[in-house]
Amino acid sequence: MSETDFGMRQGEVAVELPSQFDASLYFIGRIRTPWTDRENCPKNARESHEVCTIEIADRWKAALKGVESCTHLVVLYWMDRSRRDLVVQVPRHDGVGWGTFALRSPARPNPIAMSVVRLLRVEGARLSVVGLDCLDKTPLLDIKPYFASTDAVAEAVVGWHDARKKEESEKD
Repeated sequence: MSETDFGMRQGEVAVELPSQFDASLYFIGRIRTPWTDRENCPKNARESHEVCTIEIADRWKAALKGVESCTHLVVLYWMDRSRRDLVVQVPRHDGVGWGTFALRSPARPNPIAMSVVRLLRVEGARLSVVGLDCLDKTPLLDIKPYFASTDAVAEAVVGWHDARKKEESEKD
Protein backbone atom coordinates (compact mmCIF):
# COMPACT_ATOMS: atom_id res chain seq x y z
CA MET A 1 0.00 0.00 0.00
CA SER A 2 1.41 3.40 -0.88
CA GLU A 3 1.17 6.65 1.07
CA THR A 4 -1.27 8.04 -1.47
CA ASP A 5 -3.84 5.24 -1.04
CA PHE A 6 -5.70 7.27 1.58
CA GLY A 7 -5.92 10.34 -0.65
CA MET A 8 -6.10 13.89 0.62
CA ARG A 9 -8.91 15.88 2.17
CA GLN A 10 -9.68 19.42 1.04
CA GLY A 11 -7.29 21.85 2.74
CA GLU A 12 -4.49 19.34 3.27
CA VAL A 13 -0.93 20.08 2.13
CA ALA A 14 1.71 17.55 1.07
CA VAL A 15 5.46 17.97 0.52
CA GLU A 16 8.05 16.03 -1.46
CA LEU A 17 9.76 13.43 0.69
CA PRO A 18 13.57 13.18 1.01
CA SER A 19 15.24 10.83 -1.46
CA GLN A 20 16.76 8.63 1.25
CA PHE A 21 16.22 7.64 4.88
CA ASP A 22 18.43 8.78 7.76
CA ALA A 23 18.13 5.65 9.91
CA SER A 24 16.86 2.10 10.06
CA LEU A 25 15.10 0.10 12.75
CA TYR A 26 13.95 -3.40 13.64
CA PHE A 27 10.35 -4.46 13.89
CA ILE A 28 10.16 -6.58 17.05
CA GLY A 29 6.76 -8.09 16.32
CA ARG A 30 3.27 -7.42 15.03
CA ILE A 31 0.06 -6.16 16.56
CA ARG A 32 -3.13 -8.11 15.97
CA THR A 33 -6.35 -6.08 16.08
CA PRO A 34 -9.89 -6.53 14.76
CA TRP A 35 -9.52 -3.54 12.39
CA THR A 36 -8.60 -4.11 8.75
CA ASP A 37 -9.53 -0.72 7.34
CA ARG A 38 -8.98 2.88 8.38
CA GLU A 39 -12.66 3.81 8.65
CA ASN A 40 -13.42 1.20 11.35
CA CYS A 41 -10.27 1.81 13.37
CA PRO A 42 -10.73 3.97 16.49
CA LYS A 43 -9.51 7.55 15.96
CA ASN A 44 -7.52 7.31 19.19
CA ALA A 45 -6.44 4.57 21.53
CA ARG A 46 -8.49 5.83 24.50
CA GLU A 47 -11.66 5.08 22.51
CA SER A 48 -10.58 1.46 22.03
CA HIS A 49 -11.97 -1.16 24.36
CA GLU A 50 -11.12 -4.18 22.22
CA VAL A 51 -8.65 -6.78 23.44
CA CYS A 52 -5.71 -6.82 21.03
CA THR A 53 -2.67 -9.05 20.88
CA ILE A 54 0.94 -7.97 20.65
CA GLU A 55 3.02 -10.76 19.13
CA ILE A 56 6.75 -10.52 19.89
CA ALA A 57 9.20 -12.17 17.48
CA ASP A 58 10.98 -15.16 19.05
CA ARG A 59 14.40 -13.49 19.09
CA TRP A 60 13.02 -10.73 21.36
CA LYS A 61 11.02 -12.98 23.72
CA ALA A 62 13.64 -12.78 26.53
CA ALA A 63 13.16 -8.98 26.55
CA LEU A 64 9.69 -9.58 28.05
CA LYS A 65 11.13 -10.69 31.41
CA GLY A 66 9.33 -8.65 34.08
CA VAL A 67 6.70 -7.20 31.75
CA GLU A 68 4.02 -9.31 33.44
CA SER A 69 4.47 -7.18 36.57
CA CYS A 70 3.31 -4.04 34.74
CA THR A 71 -0.32 -2.94 34.69
CA HIS A 72 0.26 -0.54 31.77
CA LEU A 73 2.77 -0.31 28.94
CA VAL A 74 3.81 2.29 26.39
CA VAL A 75 3.61 0.68 22.96
CA LEU A 76 5.36 2.25 19.97
CA TYR A 77 4.31 1.06 16.54
CA TRP A 78 4.87 1.84 12.87
CA MET A 79 1.76 2.96 11.00
CA ASP A 80 3.03 1.34 7.81
CA ARG A 81 -0.05 2.12 5.73
CA SER A 82 -0.11 5.86 6.43
CA ARG A 83 0.90 8.77 4.23
CA ARG A 84 4.23 10.33 5.10
CA ASP A 85 4.11 13.54 3.09
CA LEU A 86 1.35 15.60 4.74
CA VAL A 87 2.36 18.75 6.63
CA VAL A 88 -1.19 20.15 7.03
CA GLN A 89 -4.04 17.75 7.73
CA VAL A 90 -7.80 18.04 8.10
CA PRO A 91 -9.01 15.50 10.68
CA ARG A 92 -12.21 13.73 9.62
CA HIS A 93 -13.94 14.67 12.90
CA ASP A 94 -12.86 18.33 12.87
CA GLY A 95 -12.82 19.76 9.34
CA VAL A 96 -10.10 22.32 10.21
CA GLY A 97 -6.53 22.17 8.88
CA TRP A 98 -3.78 21.69 11.48
CA GLY A 99 -0.04 21.12 11.21
CA THR A 100 0.96 17.47 11.40
CA PHE A 101 3.01 18.07 14.55
CA ALA A 102 -0.07 19.50 16.32
CA LEU A 103 -2.00 16.26 15.70
CA ARG A 104 -1.85 12.61 16.78
CA SER A 105 -2.67 11.46 13.23
CA PRO A 106 -0.81 8.42 11.89
CA ALA A 107 0.08 10.40 8.75
CA ARG A 108 3.47 11.93 9.55
CA PRO A 109 7.04 11.94 8.19
CA ASN A 110 7.91 9.00 10.45
CA PRO A 111 4.61 7.22 11.13
CA ILE A 112 5.43 6.29 14.71
CA ALA A 113 2.41 5.89 16.94
CA MET A 114 2.28 5.57 20.69
CA SER A 115 -0.38 4.22 22.99
CA VAL A 116 -0.56 3.53 26.68
CA VAL A 117 -2.20 0.12 26.99
CA ARG A 118 -3.55 -1.87 29.89
CA LEU A 119 -1.80 -5.23 30.08
CA LEU A 120 -4.25 -8.07 30.68
CA ARG A 121 -1.93 -11.08 30.42
CA VAL A 122 1.31 -12.43 29.01
CA GLU A 123 1.32 -15.86 27.40
CA GLY A 124 4.77 -16.72 26.07
CA ALA A 125 5.57 -14.08 23.47
CA ARG A 126 1.97 -12.80 23.25
CA LEU A 127 0.60 -9.91 25.26
CA SER A 128 -3.13 -9.29 25.54
CA VAL A 129 -3.80 -5.57 25.91
CA VAL A 130 -6.53 -2.95 25.74
CA GLY A 131 -5.94 0.53 24.34
CA LEU A 132 -4.66 0.30 20.76
CA ASP A 133 -5.79 2.16 17.65
CA CYS A 134 -4.02 0.51 14.73
CA LEU A 135 -4.80 -1.78 11.83
CA ASP A 136 -4.29 -5.53 12.05
CA LYS A 137 -0.69 -6.69 11.46
CA THR A 138 0.82 -3.28 12.31
CA PRO A 139 4.59 -3.56 12.91
CA LEU A 140 5.72 -3.20 16.53
CA LEU A 141 8.69 -0.93 17.31
CA ASP A 142 9.08 -1.05 21.08
CA ILE A 143 7.43 -1.66 24.44
CA LYS A 144 8.25 0.28 27.60
CA PRO A 145 6.79 0.23 31.11
CA TYR A 146 4.40 3.09 31.82
CA PHE A 147 5.37 5.03 34.92
CA ALA A 148 2.48 7.20 36.12
CA SER A 149 4.93 9.16 38.28
CA THR A 150 6.98 10.35 35.29
CA ASP A 151 4.84 9.75 32.17
CA ALA A 152 1.68 11.60 33.22
CA VAL A 153 1.60 15.39 33.09
CA ALA A 154 -1.71 16.49 34.60
CA GLU A 155 -1.39 20.15 33.58
CA ALA A 156 -0.55 19.45 29.91
CA VAL A 157 -2.73 21.38 27.41
CA VAL A 158 -3.34 21.22 23.66
CA GLY A 159 -4.73 24.71 23.13
CA TRP A 160 -6.58 24.23 19.85
CA HIS A 161 -8.28 21.10 21.19
CA ASP A 162 -9.34 22.77 24.45
CA ALA A 163 -10.75 25.74 22.50
CA ARG A 164 -12.79 23.41 20.29
CA LYS A 165 -14.18 21.54 23.31
CA LYS A 166 -15.10 24.85 24.94
CA GLU A 167 -16.94 25.98 21.79
CA GLU A 168 -18.83 22.67 21.65
CA SER A 169 -19.89 22.90 25.29
CA GLU A 170 -21.10 26.49 24.82
CA LYS A 171 -23.37 25.33 21.97
CA ASP A 172 -25.10 22.82 24.26
